[in-house]
Amino acid sequence: MGKIFYLMGKSASGKDTIYQRLMQDKDLNLNPIVLYTTRPIRDGETDGVDYHFISEDQVKELDKMGHIVEMRTYDTMYGPWRYLTVDDGQIDLEKKNYIVIGTLESFLKVKDYFEEGKVVPIYVYLDDGKRLEWAMEREKKQRIPRYSEMCRRFLADEKDFSTENLKRCALIQDVCIVNGEEQIVYTQNAFFNSNSEVCTAHIKKFIESFPS
Repeated sequence: MGKIFYLMGKSASGKDTIYQRLMQDKDLNLNPIVLYTTRPIRDGETDGVDYHFISEDQVKELDKMGHIVEMRTYDTMYGPWRYLTVDDGQIDLEKKNYIVIGTLESFLKVKDYFEEGKVVPIYVYLDDGKRLEWAMEREKKQRIPRYSEMCRRFLADEKDFSTENLKRCALIQDVCIVNGEEQIVYTQNAFFNSNSEVCTAHIKKFIESFPS
C-alpha cells in the first residue's frame, strides 16, 4: 500500500532542490503529484511537469465537478493566485508511493481526504537569514524579478508556519525557553537543511523506514 510523502517548508528553504533529488533517486521510486495553479508560469518551468497552469474559469469547472481536494488562495501583489490539489486520476495508492510539495494547510486537508496514515508530513527548515539570501538569488535569475512578491511570501511564512500550526501537523515535539529564547524541539519528520545533499540523505532514510 502506497503513501504520499508531503514535503513542506518556508519559501527558499531548499525544499524544491530536495524534492528534485528525491524524485531522481531510483531506489525510492517516488512518483510526482502535479498540482494546479493560476499563477503565471516562471522561467524554466514546464506546464504539466512543475504545475498544471490553469485559468480561473478552469478552477470553477473543477470545483463544479467535485475534483478539488484542497485549494489555497494567496492575495499577491499581482492579484489572487490559487494552488490546488486535484483528484484527477493521477494518484493510485494501491500501487505507488508519491511525493508532493505543499503547505501545512494543504497537508491537513489532503490528510483528511485520504485514508488514515496514507499522508506522511516531511518538514524542511532553515534559518531566516539564509532563506532570505537564497530567495534574493533565485529572484535575480527571473526574467522579470518580483521582489515585492518575494517579500510578501517571506513575511506570510511567519504566520503560515507558526509554532501553533507546526504543532497541529505533529512536526513539533516540544517548545522550551532557554536563556530567555524559544527553542523548538522538532519531531523525526523535520529536517534542518544546512546542506542539501546531507538533508536529502536523511530524508531518504526516513522514507525508507516505511514498509513498501
